[in-house]
Amino acid sequence: MNIPLQWHQTIPFSQLDDEEPTQIRIDDKLIALCKLGDQAFAVDDVCTHEFASLSDGIIENDCIECPLHQALFDIRTGKVLSPPALIDLAVYSVKIENGMIWVGV
Repeated sequence: MNIPLQWHQTIPFSQLDDEEPTQIRIDDKLIALCKLGDQAFAVDDVCTHEFASLSDGIIENDCIECPLHQALFDIRTGKVLSPPALIDLAVYSVKIENGMIWVGV
């Protein structure tokens, strides 16, 4: 059974930084918005290794780095690229309309 996405308007794309993720909350989910060039991506904001906010980390080489133990995750896919994390991040659909970022959950 496919559950349709519910789209949520978040922040203007112009507010995203190339090097720092931005934390948003949708319902009970903390999500990190990341900018790569002219695209936005959304991943879970909580590291899968230990509770740490990825929005306190940095973006480098298309990865988001956990500020606690430096685990790396691919922003596009959520895949773990370096330990100590072993579990991938959830990723969310993103669209940009009229300069605003919309996230589908």
